[in-house]
Amino acid sequence: MTSNATPPARQEPLPADASLYPDLASAGSLAGALETVAAELGLSLGRVLVDGSDPLRSAGVESTTADREVSWINLGSVERWFIFSGWSMGVQLVSGATQDLGEMARALEAWRNAMRLEEIREASPFVKVTELAKAHERGPAEAVAEKWRLLLEGLRQESDHLELAHRTLEVAELAHAEPQLRQLLPFTSHWSLHFSTCTGFPYSWDVPFIDPLSDGRYRVCGPSRGRVIGEAATAEHAITLVVGGLPANCGPAVAGAVNDQQLS
Repeated sequence: MTSNATPPARQEPLPADASLYPDLASAGSLAGALETVAAELGLSLGRVLVDGSDPLRSAGVESTTADREVSWINLGSVERWFIFSGWSMGVQLVSGATQDLGEMARALEAWRNAMRLEEIREASPFVKVTELAKAHERGPAEAVAEKWRLLLEGLRQESDHLELAHRTLEVAELAHAEPQLRQLLPFTSHWSLHFSTCTGFPYSWDVPFIDPLSDGRYRVCGPSRGRVIGEAATAEHAITLVVGGLPANCGPAVAGAVNDQQLS
C-alpha cells in the first residue's frame, strides 16, 4: 500500500535522467514501481512511502521494528542506480546501490523484517555492512570498543606525516588507558578529541574535549566549545582535566543519539 509522506530532512539528490528509469515513469512513481516488482517476486514491503515533492525520485520503506528507521531509496542521476541506506538509533547499519530494482526490493524486505546484518548481506550481496555496524548490532559496549580501535588505527596511520594527528594520537592513547574515558564513544573533529555518552549521531557534548594547540599545549573545553576548563602543558594533564570535568554518574555510553537521551 502506498502512502504519501514527507521524507526526513536529507541532502537532495540531483534530478535523475528519466530515460534511465522507464519502469518508474510507467508506474508513475518509484514507490509504485517498487510495489510492482515486490509483488512479482512475492515480497512484502508493507507501506511504501512516497516523496511528495518528486515521486519519481525517492521512496521509503518502513521497518516492523521501532529501532530501525524508514529506509529511503534514491536514484542515480547519471547512470541507472537505486541507492539506499538503513539507520537505527543514529547509526547507519547498511548501505548499497544496485541497478536491479528487484534486488533492492529483496534488501528492503530483509531490512523491514529485522533480519540481522549478516543475513541481509548474504541475501543481498550488494549491501555493505561495516565492522563498526556489526559491533553496534552486538550492543553499545561492542560499538565503543570498535570505535576506539578504528580511531586509534586511523590516527596511527596519519601520525607519521601530520603533527596534529600525532598529538591527538598521544592524548587518545592515554584516554583509552583511562577506564572512565575508555567506556565512552570517542570521535575527532578538526583534530580535537571528543567523548560521547551515547553511541548514535548526533553525539552528546556533555563531556569535556581536548584541543591540541599550535604551541604544543592542550586546551580542555566543555561541555560547550566556548567554555575553557583549562590549558595543559602535557597530554597527561589534559586527561586529568577531562576526568575531573566528567558529569556526575557518567557511566558507559548507551545506545541511541543524544536526542534519545533527552527524551528518556
